[in-house]
Amino acid sequence: MAKLQVAIDLLTTKEALELAAKVAPYVDIIELGTPLIKSEGLAVIKAMKAAHPDKLVFADFKTADTGELEAGMAFGAGADLVTILGSVDDATIIGAVKAAKEHGKGVVVDTIGVKDRVKRAQEVSKLGVEFVELHAGLDEQALPGYSIQVLIDEAKRAGVPVSIAGGVNIDTIAAVKQAGVAVAVAGGAIYGAADPAAAAKALREALDAA
Repeated sequence: MAKLQVAIDLLTTKEALELAAKVAPYVDIIELGTPLIKSEGLAVIKAMKAAHPDKLVFADFKTADTGELEAGMAFGAGADLVTILGSVDDATIIGAVKAAKEHGKGVVVDTIGVKDRVKRAQEVSKLGVEFVELHAGLDEQALPGYSIQVLIDEAKRAGVPVSIAGGVNIDTIAAVKQAGVAVAVAGGAIYGAADPAAAAKALREALDAA
């Protein structure tokens, strides 16, 4: 069964906790976005895990170096999953996986900025990561002609556990699930909605029905 992940790209712990409280009944993974972590530090991870101990808390560190150290910091603060950039040296990912094994947690490789996401997903999956995030960032999504279909096609070809992030919404989530993803990541479709709880509930129902 595919999991639903909410990406929280707000900038304060208070706002993040308020949003999480509304959507938690409908999601499996609560992602603390990179801007949020840069704004609030490890404290936001601790606060979120304390508020939602039954959910997977995903720290979007986008680590580029010192993988073992930074992953250990995230896990020590209560994160269940941490992201390492797919464009980095394998040694950084291997270090993060080492920290994950010590803590009983998981590493996700984020392919933002990677040219051949499928090839890199296949490579890093051999290093012991939980899954690979096929990710078109907000800047890439804003480019003319961007379509989530690119990520959906890549997920079908990857043959390894992946998530899709980059335009998952009520119109695309069925196709995302049918691509065989482990996780569908919705950000703006939830936190940008007038009623985030209703949006999360609708996404959950659509994901389960697909």
